[in-house]
Amino acid sequence: MPKLFRAQVALAGLLFCVCGPAAHGQGESPSTPNSVDDIIAKVLRDNPSTTPSSIAASPPKSKAPASQPIVMSVRIGDHSDRTRFVVELSDPMNLRTFTLNNPNRVVIDMPAVQWRLSGPPRPTTRSAIRSYRYGLFRPGNSRFVIDLNQPVSLTDALVLPPENGFGYRIVIDLFPVTQAKFDQTAGWPADLKARETVAERVASLPLTERPSPPIARGRKIIVIDPGHGGIDSGTNGVNGLLERDLVLDEGLRLASALRRNHHYTVYMTRDSDVFIPLRERVNIGRTYHADLFVSLHADSNPDSSVAGLSIYTLSESGSDKEAAALARKENQSDIIAGVDLGGENSAVAPILLDLEQRDTMNKSSRFAQIALKSVANATDILPRRPHRSAAFVVLKAPDVPSVLIELGYLSNSDDAAQMNTARWRNGVADAIAAAVERHFAPAAVAAPASMAPVSE
Repeated sequence: MPKLFRAQVALAGLLFCVCGPAAHGQGESPSTPNSVDDIIAKVLRDNPSTTPSSIAASPPKSKAPASQPIVMSVRIGDHSDRTRFVVELSDPMNLRTFTLNNPNRVVIDMPAVQWRLSGPPRPTTRSAIRSYRYGLFRPGNSRFVIDLNQPVSLTDALVLPPENGFGYRIVIDLFPVTQAKFDQTAGWPADLKARETVAERVASLPLTERPSPPIARGRKIIVIDPGHGGIDSGTNGVNGLLERDLVLDEGLRLASALRRNHHYTVYMTRDSDVFIPLRERVNIGRTYHADLFVSLHADSNPDSSVAGLSIYTLSESGSDKEAAALARKENQSDIIAGVDLGGENSAVAPILLDLEQRDTMNKSSRFAQIALKSVANATDILPRRPHRSAAFVVLKAPDVPSVLIELGYLSNSDDAAQMNTARWRNGVADAIAAAVERHFAPAAVAAPASMAPVSE
């Protein structure tokens, strides 16, 4: 069942009776004197009738923080009978935990916070926790999603007060259980499920039932889709560059380049570090009646020598095994963020290649070929078959020509280094914009300079 608690201090005197600094940082020995684990053990040993939930309950009233709370650190402690997940916060806040299966995950929901964690998430293979990710899930709502190596049951949260330079520490223990027992309690809280159901219904509304955005006449409409975002960081580069940050910045530069010539109205599926479900991205393109949908990503490969930009268009079968594997990975974005995937709407269901769909796919392929020639002047191109095809969910709008551009390989040190520079990003953005111009050249109609794009 979901667990709701307030991360505020109770029984402060009891917790402060243990002297010395608390342990800080992932991977510390549980035997360290006066560590977080020592404090927890002493509280429970000295007060056997005290449960973690009673320690966290009935907190004193306090003023809401003037700014967003800060998540300052995370520690994973591996013990013989449990795995301990400790989050350090600057301020008390409302949190909620629940579990999801297929695959097995733990979700920690909280209000929007600032993240001050050092470096990308570090997985562990010695415990119940395989990896974790964090970020903004929806406006006003941040989230941890913990991937599990095995099914677990969760304790209620134990809260430690600020002490010796550390903030509030929230402790959640994960105990191994059978898959059957995990499945009995896994699932969305009713209110969150209702919220996601409403969002899903809005995303699946027929185009005629959705409010139509104002469209500037005489302009082609381009929708730019920076992949991942928020809680879904995408690929972690060998130099620490996160895919979600790279593609957002590149998307903003591409939008600016397209708007300069006044031929285009440009929309973005996201213009900040927020998570957008895959089906919502597809429907943004359809709602705006886009003439072209450009999704931006960055790739990775176990072979660190693989490098270069590539462009994908839609195919159910995939041009090769590598392309199909990449599509499967990218299509897991919603699961990564902790989204319920119960049912797909017709826009992203397996496609039926009618005449309209074939024409859309032909237009997509034509743009991909033009774009590869254009960007070859600005960056390295994947030497082997840079135009590929696969069943990416974001490319499945039947009436919107769509491409997915893998800007390069964050697993390659040279690619990662150049993608981290403003010069490279500006050059590639300008090259993609030039490809758009060439693609629409016969039909492009210049709008008056005074007519500003609808979305800036």
